[in-house]
Amino acid sequence: MTKLNNLYINRELSWLQFNARVLQEAADENVPLIERLRFIGIFSNNLDEFFKVRYATVKRIDQAGKGGKSHLGGIKASDLLERITEIVIEHQRTSLGILESIQEKLIKEDIYIINETQIQEVHHNFIKNYFFQEVSPALVTIILNENIELPLLKDSAAYLIVKMNLKDESKQYALIEISKAMNRFVVLPKLDGKNYIILIDDLLRHSLKDIFNIFDYTSISANMIKITRDGELDFDSDLSKSFIDKISDSVRDRKIGEPVRFVYDKTLDDETLIYLMEKMGIDSKDSVIPGGRYHNRRDYMGFPSLGRKDLLYTKINPLTVKDLSLEQSIFNTISDKDYMVHTPYHTFSYIVNFLREAALDPTVKSIKITIYRLAQISHVASSLINAAKNGKKVTVSIELRARFDEEANINYAEQMQDEGVTLLFGVPGLKVHSKMCIIEREENQKIRRYGFVSTGNFNESTARIYTDFTLFTADQRILKDLNKVFNFFEVNYKIYRFKHIFTSPHYTQTKLFALIDNEIENAQTGKSAFIKLKMNSMSSYKMVDKLYEASRAGVKIQMIIRGICCLIPGVKGMSDNIEVISIIDKFLEHTRLFIFSNNNDPKIYISSADWMTRNIDNRVEVSCPIYDADIKKELQDIFDICWRDNVKARIINQNQDNSYRIPITDKIIRAQFEIYDFYKNKLEETDA
Repeated sequence: MTKLNNLYINRELSWLQFNARVLQEAADENVPLIERLRFIGIFSNNLDEFFKVRYATVKRIDQAGKGGKSHLGGIKASDLLERITEIVIEHQRTSLGILESIQEKLIKEDIYIINETQIQEVHHNFIKNYFFQEVSPALVTIILNENIELPLLKDSAAYLIVKMNLKDESKQYALIEISKAMNRFVVLPKLDGKNYIILIDDLLRHSLKDIFNIFDYTSISANMIKITRDGELDFDSDLSKSFIDKISDSVRDRKIGEPVRFVYDKTLDDETLIYLMEKMGIDSKDSVIPGGRYHNRRDYMGFPSLGRKDLLYTKINPLTVKDLSLEQSIFNTISDKDYMVHTPYHTFSYIVNFLREAALDPTVKSIKITIYRLAQISHVASSLINAAKNGKKVTVSIELRARFDEEANINYAEQMQDEGVTLLFGVPGLKVHSKMCIIEREENQKIRRYGFVSTGNFNESTARIYTDFTLFTADQRILKDLNKVFNFFEVNYKIYRFKHIFTSPHYTQTKLFALIDNEIENAQTGKSAFIKLKMNSMSSYKMVDKLYEASRAGVKIQMIIRGICCLIPGVKGMSDNIEVISIIDKFLEHTRLFIFSNNNDPKIYISSADWMTRNIDNRVEVSCPIYDADIKKELQDIFDICWRDNVKARIINQNQDNSYRIPITDKIIRAQFEIYDFYKNKLEETDA
């Protein structure tokens, strides 16, 4: 029997490999220069969330005195914590090298990121005025005292630890909080056609003499530090509180969660480092990481474009869907045929227009929708409020526990509640992660349903950068099943049966096992048998084991997994018939697509669910069959385009080295660009 740790890749270590692929984009000289900086930001932001959630979880397992091997892929929690820190330190070192290389290339483009020692004389007045007008009024400076407890440091906020050597030979420490309200990048006036940018950190270093002018010191220095806290929410059991209040309180409590990572400027002197760690109660179980001069590199996601379109990805113009007009009634168009919208290649406007049409249509009686993450300015929410004002019965299942988006969802929940929208707060013990909408319309004195089901959030902002499928349909079979899911939200002690869709937490694993078993049987009887899967993550050991079983039976399996993949492909006698790639590129791959050969009569599903334990057992998810022949063909074509990618596809294998797929022909295939052309050609065929 193969040992456990030879069957699976540990989830956390696999995730770190995914983030290394993000870092590869920052290192790729074929990626536009400012976009490379933004990938540095994405890498850093990902790492912050990883420590808040996954590292914190492993730390809790270790603190509880549990080995955790059965849950962690055969590795002890304590050993895993050490391994994570080692890998992160190495990745941080790599990221610093990449950042330095990018900055050198920016100089060749006449873009200079300067520090406080490189300020030119002509910029002094601008910086002084900027400090006193924009920075000083918002500055939070904390003077540290041996007799006073260190104030609570905010999660993921960056601070400058200031050390003053006073003339009386004593030392004075202080903290400067770099507020998120401050613009991290200060663009200075151009000189001779050259752009100059100074980070707010260095502007503050330059201004130390103005901030601490009341102290009599012989020397002063400032180094960056950052602390990351456990991001898990703990829920109050007070029955008198509303669910919104409980979530609000939990979000506030998160800000004082246990520290799990401490990052500091590696040039910080030992005396100051020891002083800080003692003050903050940082111990050996926390991840202590020496870093560079700057932290919160996630801010590079917002690096100014400076009008340099040549250093950015060319923006695509979202396309329309063949035969689905934005200028005509979407109800009438989808009445006879299903349509698929694939954002960001297609415009997100279809979803907003459909909801706006429903809000105005006198024959529409009700709208039901699930919401997971709303945009900061949400036209979806506005359309639902508009519908309620027009007398429609609007029911919104809103997930207030969408991690790190709780506050935005709470704000919109309160607005919608005030406007007469009926809110449902999910199901006890389960997150509602399904993406669906049902609209009931009175036609010929009967109610007919219309709607859409999606792989992604109904969010205008992420729809520009996340790839997602949304099926618009008037298929009453599918919509009847979707309506039962809404019934489950209201009466969740009853388990409903579905004829077409399948759902978590009750049916996803059982249904997927049945589909895989069918392929196994077909392979064993010499029939066509293959499985093609595209998703964000694969970490359910039960699902991994089932795919191993299929591989041993001769089923050919192709998998496109963006993030975590606990399955080990290509192992003789275990996973010979499984190939896995990961695509990281301009857009974030977010579509979830399952294709089963079914002896050359493919069964195809789009889904809100990854193959992770949480999506299968602990969330409400929906997987929807595709019945329209044209859309089935389209989705198979899209998968095949992605599978042929030989520019941004990395091979996932036992080596875990993130090696790029080597082209075996002269044809260069970059899937995201090919897919846009695929849809563009469809429209041109229509025009012709």
